[in-house]
Amino acid sequence: MPMDRPDIPLNALRVLEVAMRQGSFTRAAIELRVTQAAVSHQIGRLEDLLGTKLFLRTSGGLVPTDEAMALFPVLEGGFDAMARALDRVTGRHHVEVLNIGVVTTFAVGWLMPRLTRFRDLHSHVDLRILTNNNRVEIAREGLDMAIRFGDGRWPGQEAEPILAAPLAPLGAPEIASRLRAPGDLGRESLLRSYRADEWPRWFEAAGSGCPPLTGPVFDSSVALGSVAADSGGVALLPLAMFERQIAEGRLARPFEVTLSAGGYFATWPGDRPRSPAMIAFCDWMRSESIGARKV
Repeated sequence: MPMDRPDIPLNALRVLEVAMRQGSFTRAAIELRVTQAAVSHQIGRLEDLLGTKLFLRTSGGLVPTDEAMALFPVLEGGFDAMARALDRVTGRHHVEVLNIGVVTTFAVGWLMPRLTRFRDLHSHVDLRILTNNNRVEIAREGLDMAIRFGDGRWPGQEAEPILAAPLAPLGAPEIASRLRAPGDLGRESLLRSYRADEWPRWFEAAGSGCPPLTGPVFDSSVALGSVAADSGGVALLPLAMFERQIAEGRLARPFEVTLSAGGYFATWPGDRPRSPAMIAFCDWMRSESIGARKV
């Protein structure tokens, strides 16, 4: 016996799915090719029909309620399934859009040089990449998944290890050549990330006292690496992300000691099943990272 189905307009549910995925009424209106007022009207109509609020207005913008969060993965999966079925009926080649937030260091240092191989293998996936500085909100930003640096523990997120990323001091060759022992770093400008404990932990692993840390602080390893290559100081950097600069002689590694501070992980909301495109992308990244030390 078929389930009793509520009489809810499909178009209103579609507007909710797009608004949740895009993270704002403005971007939803652009995707749907309607006005922002039309999106707001459809959401208000849906809230009246469901008898519950779907978004709360805050100083930081619209925030989806628990009810909207519960509906989103079901609606997203349903519309994706309908699109695939319609493509089969009409004989069209199905293209699956995959929106990924990627920490800039991983995008520049590892992902982008390899991306042609993924696209050659998976032409049915329309991969769209948005970079960030390791701070990302998947649902609010309309993403499917994110590549982050960390220890694999993010509240409400599933995480799959992609690549280990031990940190080591790197500097321009002329600076690295005058560093004989860890204590020599005290005479250099030590460039810092926003993770304040990295240098003290590295010096502890090297068996040396940490000098006063007064160098500039950066929110991206890409920026740290660029300044270090220009002889602006020595930076603790993930070796796997700077292999090209080391091979080209722009950066040099004066010490063998490394610090295990985390790695790169593929992450997605724990309440959302992975799509075929997400699975294909994660499988491809794992195959590309064979031979690299896992997290």
